[in-house]
Amino acid sequence: MTVATELKKSVDVVALEEKVKAMYRDVATNPHGDYHFEMGREMAERLGYLTADLDAIPQQSIDSFAGVGYYFDLAELKAGETVVDLGSGSGMDTFVAALKVGETGRVIGIDMTDEQLDKARSLRDGAGFDQVTYQKAYIESTGLESESTDAVISNGVVNLAPVKEKVFREAARILRSGGRLALSDIVTDTRLPEGITCDATLWAACIGGALQIDDYIAAIEAAGLKVERVKHNPEYQFISDSAQGATSKFGVKSVSILAVKP
Repeated sequence: MTVATELKKSVDVVALEEKVKAMYRDVATNPHGDYHFEMGREMAERLGYLTADLDAIPQQSIDSFAGVGYYFDLAELKAGETVVDLGSGSGMDTFVAALKVGETGRVIGIDMTDEQLDKARSLRDGAGFDQVTYQKAYIESTGLESESTDAVISNGVVNLAPVKEKVFREAARILRSGGRLALSDIVTDTRLPEGITCDATLWAACIGGALQIDDYIAAIEAAGLKVERVKHNPEYQFISDSAQGATSKFGVKSVSILAVKP
């Protein structure tokens, strides 16, 4: 039995999905509310997003940005490429990706939350990012064609999935040979106890579902991808007392990872 399977058994998956949808519905409609995590432009710039890129995309997408790191330096997106964003939210990373791949490229955002999709589509239409499309789907089952994608990106979302291996297998399936998986996510230094992994609220806050870093890397490589680079993101910090407590006790932290499909 894998670590991710054990985690799936320790949490009510239905309750988790509803909690995640509710939290990220609020993130879309009330970006200035109180959350376990920081949001917005100041954080994005601290994580490494380029000012020029942020100036060139819809500002409301930045307001609802709840990512945990910067990975576009790892992804090295090129003009004309096809990119899939797993858990695209209100669209900030899809718009940044669109700047990189240009008008000849294609960016597909995958999300399960209607309010996030509605906001992203509205912002896309208003800003004229015609190369960006959005699909309602789970990140474990995108419905996209196999070997159709040059790069898969994701920011602070895989940790929300009950079984991470499924997400990484899906990424590997849709990637072409030589394609890249570039993501930022929350991991831990030590495996979390069941009391935290059973807490759907902490899971939705990107804490309860975090894998131990070695387990996370092993799950990526078990999907047939080769991890080439891991960088830590000390600039990312949780802001609620409960989240900070877990951070200090279990080494909850943000990393960015590059993996390649052979």
